[in-house]
Parts: sequence; C-alpha cells; structure tokens
Amino acid sequence: MSDLHEHGFKEVTRVAAARERLREAVTPVDRTDTVPLSAAEGRALAEPVDARHAVPDYHRAAMDGFAVRAADTFGASDRAPEVLREVGDDEDTDPADAAVGPGEATRVHTGSALPEGADAVVMVEHTDRFAGEVEVFDAVAEGENVAPPGEDVEAGQRLYEAGHQVRPSDMGLLKSCGVRRVQVHDRPTVGVIPTGEEVVERDPGPGEVVETNGLTVSRYVERWGGAATYRNTVTDDPEALRAAVERDLTKDLIVTTGGSSVGERDLIPEVVDRLGEVLVHGVALKPGHPFGFGVVRDTPVLMLPGYPVACIVNAVQFLRPAIKWAGHMPLREHPTREATLTRKIPSEPGVKTFARVTVEEADGGELEATPTRASGSGVLSSVALADGWVVVPEEKEGYAEDSDISVEDWEYYS
Repeated sequence: MSDLHEHGFKEVTRVAAARERLREAVTPVDRTDTVPLSAAEGRALAEPVDARHAVPDYHRAAMDGFAVRAADTFGASDRAPEVLREVGDDEDTDPADAAVGPGEATRVHTGSALPEGADAVVMVEHTDRFAGEVEVFDAVAEGENVAPPGEDVEAGQRLYEAGHQVRPSDMGLLKSCGVRRVQVHDRPTVGVIPTGEEVVERDPGPGEVVETNGLTVSRYVERWGGAATYRNTVTDDPEALRAAVERDLTKDLIVTTGGSSVGERDLIPEVVDRLGEVLVHGVALKPGHPFGFGVVRDTPVLMLPGYPVACIVNAVQFLRPAIKWAGHMPLREHPTREATLTRKIPSEPGVKTFARVTVEEADGGELEATPTRASGSGVLSSVALADGWVVVPEEKEGYAEDSDISVEDWEYYS
C-alpha cells in the first residue's frame, strides 16, 4: 500500500465490480430475535408468517342498514314494501346479540357482526322505520351486503416470506390476523469511525472543519436498517487508527470517514491492509473515487472519503447495500422522476457520475432538472439542498442541455 502515497491511483474499479466484491465479503447476520410487532418495523423476517385466523373471522355487515332474512324481502319494491318488525333497537343492546327471526329486522352498521338468523343486509337508504317496524323497498339476495369470513384474509394464509422487511402497513395486517410477535433477523451492527486531525466537534478554527460525516453516516446506518455505534473522531495516527479498527471488530461492519485517499495523511487504507487485506481501493465514481474496502478478521471495513458529498455518494452506493445484505433485507431501487435538463451535465468516459440537481415544474407542467452550481465534492449544501441526482453511466460523456433524463431520489427509500 505504501506506493500509493507516491504514485496515486494507478487504476480504479468500476462501481458494479466493486459492489460485487463487497457482496462476496459481507456475511449475512445469523442472529435472530422474537419481538413484539411494535418493535418489528424495518426488520427482516427470519421465518415465514401465516395468518392465525381469518379476517374477518365472522360474517359481517358490509353496509349500514338492517340485517334480515333475504326470503322476507322477496317482492319488496317502492310501491309494495315489505314490512318487518324491528328487534334489538335498544341502544344498550349489541346487534350481534339480537337474533333475527322470520319477519324481523335489526339495525346494523358497517363492520357489525351479522346477527344470528340473518343472511343479508338491506342498505339503510332502501328502508324506512317507524313505530317499531321497518319498511323494506328493495329485495336482497342471500349474502347480499355481507362480507363472509376470510374475505380479506383466510385462516392459515401465507402473508409474508422470510426476508420481508416489515412496514407499518404490514404491522396492521399482522395484528388483524392474530399475530402479536414475529421472529426477525438482528440488525447488523456498524461501527462508525470519523477520522482526521483537522476534524473537530467545537466551532472550527483556521484549518479545522466540524465533524459531519460520522453523524450523517451513523444516521443513514439507522435509516437503512443497521445499528450504529458513532465513535469519537480519531486523529491521523497509525496506532490510533489501528486501535479504533480493532475495537470495532466485534461489529458486523466497520465504516470509516476521511483519510481514504493517497495523500500523506491518508493512512486508513494502509492500516486496514496491515491488519487484514484491502480488496478495493479507488472506484470509477465521481464524486468520490477514493473509496475502498477491505476485510479484517472476517469484518468488512468500508473506507469512505472525507469530502462530505463524496462520503454520502459512496455511502449510498456501497454502505447501504452492505447493510441490506448483512441484514437479509431487500435492496430496492430508488424511485426516479423524468425531467428535462436546463443545462448540460459533463462527465468523464469510464466514470460513473452522480450530478446533483434541483427539480421544478415548468409552466406546461413538465419537470425541469437544473444541475446545482456548487458541484464540488466538499460542498455539502449541493447534495443536502438538491432534489436528487442524475446518474451518468460510464459509457456516456454526460448529457446535453434539453436531454430527457431520470432524476434518482436516493433518499426516498430506507
């Protein structure tokens, strides 16, 4: 590794190839836990989940109206309504406790259990009630306006396969089906180590910068399904960096920020290589080609660049998938919006470029994307205030003005 400081990057690895090598280095977490639904959001299921009971598990009214025996409404019309005796009209009486006999009707609401003896519901707008009687102006068939058991979910129905990442809507469905606890994979643990002798937590003096990368990355780790341990900044000293890496070898992943390039103070690649092996150092990506990763005692160590934008771009491209692979979670594609470029986006052939853009609606309703003027990899506002980025593939030399492009909303999905 020492010759990197002298000669720089002789060659870089394409993004797809680097991700494939990273995937080979990541071991999925084999720890599982059984948790209540309230603690399951964002976790990957460790086993399939089936419905414990049907939804609904009873015949229920699908409309507000009157529960009846369908045969009692035969021939009912506006001119010749059928008159039924109302039962169970006491406000303190549960409609489900009011059995319906021949020639009787009882008031029900949407979702109410169908009373014993009833087999249909007449909508309230097709009835009139007075003096303990109900006039029915429309005949109903058996089962009409009634939801049968299992209409939504059948008992024993497979709801989710192992590996499904639990969402809030899933939690509601599981609870409705009688599932109260689920077995999930543990969240991958991630040690986040910011580095750099110029990096400070206090107000910076000349030549100093406020630590933001570690904070940003640790929050992304949590959003992407990992459990972050956000460490104090480690100075540019080989022994201090070695101790910091070794301290977190109990984690599933380690990620460092800063010191990943080939300058005299970029020491972390050499430290990782001495403790283990650096597998990739330098990627064909802009901004942020000084990304690298290695493995130390079976623990992947991802080395993110120190420039904030480059750090974020590489975190999205490499750390996010590593967390998903380790946590048995699906790696979803980011949503995109189609827009027209208002200015050209240059790009170097052979390099995958991530150009930050803002998106606005034009007078005609179409979307227009404008590259941010502050585009340097150290300008944090260029990504924090952007609406997404345009990915220029390696084989293209950018996009011309007025090109139709896709804007990737990389922060949309966890």
